[in-house]
This record gives sequence, structure tokens and C-alpha cells, in this order.
Amino acid sequence: MNRFFQRSVGLAVIFIVLLGAGLLVWGIVVTDPPALWDPVHLTLAGIWQLMYSAELPNLGVMAAALGLALLMVLFVVISERVVASRYRKAGTEVTKLTLAPRTVMERTRGVFAGEATVTVLIPAHNEEKSIPATLVSLMQQSTPPDRILVVADNCTDRTVQVAKEHGVDVFQTVGNTHKKGGALNQALQDLLPTLGDNDTVMVMDADSQIGDDFLTEAIRRFTEDRALMAVGGLFEGEDGHGLLGQFQRNEYIRYQREIRRRKGRVFVLTGTASVFRASALRAVAEARGSQLPGIKGEVYDTFALTEDNELTIALKSLGALTISPVACTVVTELMPGWRMLWAQRLRWQRGALENLGEYGLTPQTLRYWAQQIAIGYGVLALFSYFALILLMILAMDTWVWFPFWLGIGVLFAIERTVTAWKGGWRARLVAVLIFPELIYDCFLNLAFLKGVFEIAFGRRATWKHVDHGGAPADAAKEVSS
Repeated sequence: MNRFFQRSVGLAVIFIVLLGAGLLVWGIVVTDPPALWDPVHLTLAGIWQLMYSAELPNLGVMAAALGLALLMVLFVVISERVVASRYRKAGTEVTKLTLAPRTVMERTRGVFAGEATVTVLIPAHNEEKSIPATLVSLMQQSTPPDRILVVADNCTDRTVQVAKEHGVDVFQTVGNTHKKGGALNQALQDLLPTLGDNDTVMVMDADSQIGDDFLTEAIRRFTEDRALMAVGGLFEGEDGHGLLGQFQRNEYIRYQREIRRRKGRVFVLTGTASVFRASALRAVAEARGSQLPGIKGEVYDTFALTEDNELTIALKSLGALTISPVACTVVTELMPGWRMLWAQRLRWQRGALENLGEYGLTPQTLRYWAQQIAIGYGVLALFSYFALILLMILAMDTWVWFPFWLGIGVLFAIERTVTAWKGGWRARLVAVLIFPELIYDCFLNLAFLKGVFEIAFGRRATWKHVDHGGAPADAAKEVSS
């Protein structure tokens, strides 16, 4: 990995975000805003004295900010559509991408590789308490998988025995030091040569349960569209874990809503549960070391902190068509404490940035760059909002109401509530109060900031194995990359 370029990812995000904020401040300054305002005094019911200001922010600045935001959104949407359309329509004489839809269609025309089958791989490290529910959810599928293979990696508990008691196959890794990605690579090295082009491989976590119709929908999609290379799951949080659990469930509900709005076009094929065509995984392994980062012959890049995000970018870089249908739901465990949530999100953020450093700025990564910059700008805006509120409290000896910003707050509360509506009354109550979720967002934003500054200053990434409370204490040992 080019460490200089990797560090430049963090620096680039910081520079672009500060540049955007600087342009906004410059726009405000040149419009010569009034230095003083004169709030109105009002008495309600003859007893409540209050002050308010009906003065609007500069309309020119607001129009310019809104216009720039819309231009950015249009740029991202149009560029994404252009890239997707090119892969779907361009023939082999135009694109050299081995998994581009037209390339796949031409290669497989007139060839029947058999009915679509599903082999499920479950990487497991000391999961004796959580894996039974996962296996049961697989066996209860409306279309059961053809084979289930538990990939037992350095287990010191009864994971292997529990898996065998449920009647599934077990693959035990040998000398693996590369965590989940290394374990899956060992299993796939044996498995992929035995599978045909119509066979598929599902990779799912040992602490998750998929919806009853997940595999039925995935097989239908693969059967109807032989150019489709991967089907991802739409995950939702399990019950429990109090207010912190509700924050995470609301977040996942909104992510589901976003993917539905995008008609299944997925950002990340979640490692929680996704199904891949075997031919796609073979193409990725073949391209490693030349077209893609990693070691030739390995499906997963074991240097990546977030292997699911990296594999998604790898597939898209080869032109693969992917989707996450609404019917493919998966329930995943939530982080039960703030410390574990911090470790999880720091790994996600740092891993996403490192993957951009590996792939650089390409048509396939443009959407991911825009996503990171948007998160960075959102972080700056949110903390600036809190800073201005604090400044006003310290500077004024009385509270002044601003109807314009109260109106913005009401719209924000409505948006929060509507987007979490599916989660029931608890989700709506947390959403409509706004500030609890803002505090949760601040926590996630701090994890983003730490990830950006760590990569910008070349700090080595470390994280802890997430102990969900179902495994022995030695499962929580610290792991470093």
C-alpha cells in the first residue's frame, strides 16, 4: 500500500471540508450581514415575557448554499447513473471489465451451468452461544441452502461441536493470522474450484439471522438475471440494549429506507449476510495483485479493515452488477455498550478511508469519496451548530427565540420521525425528541473524526474483537491489523 497516498485520503477529506466551510463563511462576509439585531419583546397570557427575532438569514447566502448542495447531489447521482449505465450497455469491445453485465451475458450466452445453488459459509470465532440461532434461521428458510459450512477459526470453545450437533459441515482453519478474511480465504480456496458458474456462495456472520425468504429471493434474482453477481442483505437491529439499542435500530431503519429509495443499488454488500455468484468470487481472486489490491488467488484482501466494503468496491471495479432487495432481510446483533460501539464504528470509518486509499479516485469510487466528504461536512456543521448555541447562551443574559430556526427544527423533527416510523412507537419517540439522536450522532461523528485524523497522521490501525457477551472472556482479546 502506498502509505503517502493513504495518508492523503485523510488530508484530502479535511481540506475539501474546510474549503467548503470557508466558502460559506466568505459568502456570508461579502454579503455584509447586519452586526446587530433588535429582538421583539412579547408578553404571553400577561405573565410570560419573551423575546424573539423574526429576522431571516441572508436569502442570497441561503440560496447559494442550497444551490451548491443541489449541484453536488446532482453531480453524484448523474455520475453514478452514467457509470452504471455504461456497465450495463457497453459490450466487450468497449469495456475490459470481466464482470460487466454485457461481458457476462456474451460469455454465458447459450450455456446452461445448472440450477442456482447456495453454499453458506459462516466464519466463526468462539461463537458457541450465538451460532445455534443462526443455523436454525438457515434451516427454516423457505428455500433451504444446499450446504452449510461453518468456518471455525482458532476456536477455543465448543463452536465446532455445536455446529456438528446441528448436522452441518465444519471447516477448521490452519495457522490463520488474518482474522475473518483469512479464514474465508482458506475455505474458499477449497470450495470455489468445485462450484459452477450458476452456483452461489452466501457469507454470513455467526451472530445473525436472515429472513425466511432471503434465499428464495436471492435464487430468483440470480436465475432471472445471469448478469447479476451479488445479492446483499438489508440488515436491521435485534431487540434490546435499551436506548443505545434504539439509536442503532433507528440508524439501520433509515439505511434500509435509503436503499429502498435507491431501488436496491447498494453501497456495501454487508458482511452480515450477502450472496455471491461463484464466478464473481473467482474473478476477484484472479484480479488480485494486478487490477485489484491484495494477493493473487485470494478472494478477500486480508489487509483491509472492513472486508465487506473492500469486496464491494472490488466487485464494482470489475463492473459487477449488485443489488440488495427488500425481501432479503437480516437481523444482526447490536453493540451493547458505548465502548464496543466506538470500536466498531472506528473500524468501519477507518476501513472505508483506507479502501479509498487503495483504489484511488476512479469512476467506481467517486460515490464513496462523495460520501466521506459529505459525512465530514456534516460533522463540521453539527459541531458548529452546538458551538453557536453555546456562544449565544454565554453572550446573552436572556433567551431569544428565532421562529425561522424553530421552523427548521420542526421540519427536522418531522423528517426524523417519518424516516424511523417503521420501528414503532419507541423509534418515533426517540426520533421526534431530536436531541437524543443528535448526541448519538455526535458520538458517531467523533469516531469519524478519529478515523480521519488517524489516517491523515499515519497512525497504525488497531481494534478490539467485539465481544457480544455470548463468548468466553478470551474472545475479547485485543487484535491489531
